Amino acid sequence: MSMETAVNKGVEKLTRKQQQMINSWNAARSRMIEHYRAFGFGPTRVANYQAGIQSAKYPGSNPTKWRENWIAKMSE
Repeated sequence: MSMETAVNKGVEKLTRKQQQMINSWNAARSRMIEHYRAFGFGPTRVANYQAGIQSAKYPGSNPTKWRENWIAKMSE
């Protein structure tokens, strides 16, 4: 298998799993907030964090960037 074939398979897999990754991140929002709260931060910090997590949008991964980084790392 060539480097090009391997990277193409990786990009295909990443692209295929993109929606699953977004769904998993969204499903984990409540756990993120609960674990942050359990760490012991005060109510203001927890409220700010909670507002940020609830309004955040997970952008997913960038297949082009992944491809470039994978090739660079495997070429070391």
